[in-house]
Amino acid sequence: MTGIARPCICLVTDRRQLSPDARTIADELHALSRWIDQAADLVDLIQIRERDLEGARLLALASDVVSRAKGTRTAVVVNDRADVALAARAAGVHLRADGPAVERVRAIGPGGWIVGRSIHSVDEAATSGADYVIFGTVFPSRSKREGLSQGIEHLQAAARASRAPLLAIGGIDPGRAGECWRAGAAGVAAIGLFLPEGRAPGSLGIARAVDALRAAMSSP
Repeated sequence: MTGIARPCICLVTDRRQLSPDARTIADELHALSRWIDQAADLVDLIQIRERDLEGARLLALASDVVSRAKGTRTAVVVNDRADVALAARAAGVHLRADGPAVERVRAIGPGGWIVGRSIHSVDEAATSGADYVIFGTVFPSRSKREGLSQGIEHLQAAARASRAPLLAIGGIDPGRAGECWRAGAAGVAAIGLFLPEGRAPGSLGIARAVDALRAAMSSP
């Protein structure tokens, strides 16, 4: 994958939301691996965001996901850990808003390495320097209350300011994905929507969610 597809559908991992009743990290990772296997060649981007995993386990997970996605439309990036992304031969790394400079991180990767960044404001959109940005939180979600969401107007302003493709995150469902697409987003990112149907409010499972999102973002 070179650059970011439009519309881009990004699955962000969260093993604890996926398996809240798991007793061990090994159980969580087993369930996560099976879940992600369904996403290969359906979603455009997988962001491995498992911030509390120690390095060896994160590398094993990232390497496994990269292997499963090889030869498909799906690119894999690792949250924060450029060293793990490099060792796993991932497509790139996704930086937090307060992470290191994009140029510094890009310089340590191979040619064509994707460097993304999370952003939360129009100013950050205009100055990120990343290959893509994820803007949020757009709508209220399980983790962000109403007062902490930014809404479509801020998304639209950020999309206009950004030189890079901008993905919307936060409370995404198919209808809201269509709103974001029409407001100028290049796609959407989500966790809860992709969880197995019934696991969380509005969850559809990966295949149903991707079909619904692509339909929502195919209209002008």
